[in-house]
Amino acid sequence: MIIVNDIHKSFGDSHVLKGVSTTFENGKTNLVIGQSGSGKTVFLKCLLGLFEPEEGTIEYDGKAYATLTTKEKRNLRQEMGMVFQGSALFDSMTVAGNVRFPLEMFTKQPKSEMDDRVNSVLKRVNLSGADDKFPAEISGGMQKRVAIARAIVMNPKYLFCDEPNSGLDPKTAILIDDLIKEITEEYNITTVINTHDMNSVMQIGEKILFLKNGHKEWEGTKHEIFKTDNAAVTDFVYSSDLFKKVRQMYIEEKN
Repeated sequence: MIIVNDIHKSFGDSHVLKGVSTTFENGKTNLVIGQSGSGKTVFLKCLLGLFEPEEGTIEYDGKAYATLTTKEKRNLRQEMGMVFQGSALFDSMTVAGNVRFPLEMFTKQPKSEMDDRVNSVLKRVNLSGADDKFPAEISGGMQKRVAIARAIVMNPKYLFCDEPNSGLDPKTAILIDDLIKEITEEYNITTVINTHDMNSVMQIGEKILFLKNGHKEWEGTKHEIFKTDNAAVTDFVYSSDLFKKVRQMYIEEKN
């Protein structure tokens, strides 16, 4: 579980995060949404420990990040998996080499154990047999699955995803959403996803945090988002006619 309590983050005169508080539970897909400039990228980097807030606290399973020693912070970061927006795979490494990289960097496991672990996570993301391929030889959806495999190879407690569906066709995006949700539940991970994809929100949004101008404007579930009267949320979510129709159908069904 991650508990965020009244965090503030500024860069010079720009006050980006303005007292954001929330809780992200383990075993659930927690989505952060908001327009460009809302603060969600800075918020994610604070959760990753890349930025430290000037005010407020972030706790990981009861441990406040600001109170940790340098060694404890390093150990905590090894418990974090990250799926980057563009997958961020190493072009010169094979699929297996990309997935093995964190193990080689942060552990002293024998090569045989590393290979077993790599094969295990590749099988979990349905990429068995792709070990020797290079990123340029596989599709965008497969690259995302490699990125997910690399993110979970260290058995993380926390999984962070930055726009995991960026650049994917709708069908593949759904497959990636489902995979992230399955892994979150299977390994009981605390997963936080930055996204602008409303299909993801409606598909896997067990907890949704909506940021606006650095503030927490709203939070709730994918079901509650249909019922909210918050104008900022409805303007963002129902900017397309499709979701307006979906909301109306939902309201009529409930009535």
